[in-house]
Amino acid sequence: MLNDLTAYLQILPVSSNSSDSFLNNKIIVFTGKLRAMSRGEAKVRAKVLGAKISSSLSTKTDYLIAGEDPGSKYKKAMELGVEILDEEQWNRLC
Repeated sequence: MLNDLTAYLQILPVSSNSSDSFLNNKIIVFTGKLRAMSRGEAKVRAKVLGAKISSSLSTKTDYLIAGEDPGSKYKKAMELGVEILDEEQWNRLC
């Protein structure tokens, strides 16, 4: 049974020092559908790299990670001057 479960798990490397990460203490928001991974997996990856995850945008948000069909958060990020990364950029950085 344990072997069956491992087929559904993605093991992520843990940085010995997340303070070295460009995401350390950065506030990020996800929007839209991600193709390469689930939003939950993306959030775990961001947390491992030291990021703080938020569900809503504000002037304190550092990055919006935008998947397909990002909706109103994309427009709000542009209005607030929040840096927007598409999924490809996000995957390259992480």
